[in-house]
Formats: sequence, structure tokens, C-alpha cells
Amino acid sequence: MNSVIVIAFTTLDGVVEDPDGSDGTPGGGWAFRHGPEAVAGDKFRLGSLLDTGGLLLGGRTWQLFAKLWPNRTDDFSQRMNAAQKRVASRTLTDVSAWSNSTLINGDLGGEVKRLREERDVIVIGSPSIAQALIEEDLVEEYRLMVFPTVLGSGRRLFTNPAGAGDLRTVSVEQVGPAALLRYERAR
Repeated sequence: MNSVIVIAFTTLDGVVEDPDGSDGTPGGGWAFRHGPEAVAGDKFRLGSLLDTGGLLLGGRTWQLFAKLWPNRTDDFSQRMNAAQKRVASRTLTDVSAWSNSTLINGDLGGEVKRLREERDVIVIGSPSIAQALIEEDLVEEYRLMVFPTVLGSGRRLFTNPAGAGDLRTVSVEQVGPAALLRYERAR
């Protein structure tokens, strides 16, 4: 069976908000303070999942990525650009700026269940989307890149324990200044 996989940059205290500083929040840019190599490339070890799975992005994340990825040509960027992308947005009407992007119309949970029948669904960034799927108990795996930064405040990925519950540690790996933590739902 295919999985819904949430990937996110996070601080040690669980903040996922504004890792690159593009939102202009007071603590924003915390991941990039560790250098561009700390966030570049396939840090989440997605590999062939980008070839066989599909990306699920919120509107703001999609807009940011649609400006960054299309002009990049390294192997990882080519995979990102070639991947199927679904965009959950209440405001966007056109997602043609980034190849293979399609808007989701209607029920997010229902669409994700349908997509998961076809392929793995990878949620990148997009905390609102991730939280909605967590609340519907649709997430099977988390890949969290934890940076050695404590902000004390900001939006967190896990705001409501409903849907998350107990997890099983799959792996822990140091990746530059951060640690990649992989968890699966404990069933």
C-alpha cells in the first residue's frame, strides 16, 4: 500500500514556520542560517519516491517552489520538476508555472485517499495541509529535518494530538548540522 509522507524542516522545539525567511516572520530563516548546503539537495532521502510518487503542496509553498525549481538542472531538481504535483489552494486558479502541477478541487482528505491508491503522496512544507491530513489520520510517515535551533515560538507541525499518536522510529541520521528523523505510525 502507498503512504502519505510528511516532510518538514523543523527546529529542535518543533517550529516549522518560515525556515527560509520568505514569510518575514521574526524568527524566519532559521534553517538557512546553517548555510545553503544544509538545505540543498535530497536531504529527506526521497530518491526514487519522486519518480513514482506525487507531491502535495499548499498554495504558498507551491508559489515559492514554482519560482525556485523550474530553472534548476541538477539531478534532484530534475526529479522535483518532473514529479507529479497536486496543489491544495483556495486562492490559486492557475498552476501552469511549474510543470506537472494540478489544482485539487474539493475535499482534500478524499483526494489524498484517491491519490494514495495510485502512488505515495509526499507533503512538502505546507503545514496547514500536513495538519489537516494528521487530523484525518492519513499520514503514515514523517521525515523531519531537525535543526539545532530553538525559537520558543512559531507555528508547529503537531498542534493537536488527534491523528498523530504513537510513532515508531525508523532511522536517525546526521545530515550536516541537522538530524533527519524518520518515523512511521505505530500500528
